[in-house]
Amino acid sequence: MSRKSISDLTGIEAFTSLIDLSCAVNELTSLDVSNNTALYWLAPVGNQLTSLDVSKNTALIELNVHGNQLTGLDVSANTVLSHLNCNHNQLTSLDVSKNTALDELQVQDNQLTSLDVTNNTALIYLETHYNSLTSLDVSNNTNLTHLNCQDNQLTILDVSINTALTILECGGNKLISLDVSNNTALTSLICYSNQLTSLDLSANTALNTLVCHDNQLTSLDVSSNTALSSFECTSNQITALDVSNNTELSW
Repeated sequence: MSRKSISDLTGIEAFTSLIDLSCAVNELTSLDVSNNTALYWLAPVGNQLTSLDVSKNTALIELNVHGNQLTGLDVSANTVLSHLNCNHNQLTSLDVSKNTALDELQVQDNQLTSLDVTNNTALIYLETHYNSLTSLDVSNNTNLTHLNCQDNQLTILDVSINTALTILECGGNKLISLDVSNNTALTSLICYSNQLTSLDLSANTALNTLVCHDNQLTSLDVSSNTALSSFECTSNQITALDVSNNTELSW
């Protein structure tokens, strides 16, 4: 029922066997799915919801509330959730401690100042950019392959235990150092607009994308990164750069 200019879904509660509900990009200000206890996929994306009660929807595997006006969301009863997308809302807090089955969590563009993912050990994909996080502990998230924590207020980011990471996006923070020596699987590193004075990439031989502009780097050695095809390091303090080994680069 996507893109139908629907403002009222009264009557949906009668469909007690409903397992999949997509009502994206409508004009809903409320949605009652308390009787739809069989739902395993719910996507009221791009509406005007200010609240959503999913406490009765314990079978939910995927919940996508992207692009609403939610200030809070209680998912404590949704213990089998594997995918949760809350991007572009107004969340000030989110408790996912009970959602231990989560492998994908997206909370981009909210008002979060903290996020505890220590119980979410199954996470593979974590997207937290455009919030106000001052810290992010991913030490228990050893399965992570994609971490995007751009445009927060992080001063420290420890990814030494996250050896499965292939994509790390941490630009637009306040990092003064970044150790990626254990992240040998990295193919993409985005760390622009921090306060980095050094960056050791000697162990990251699989890198094909590096974006580190607007830092305080005085030197940069990319001689080991022969797979680089996309590279940006402007607005640093680098006076010399040897890219003779980087034959994949196109300028």
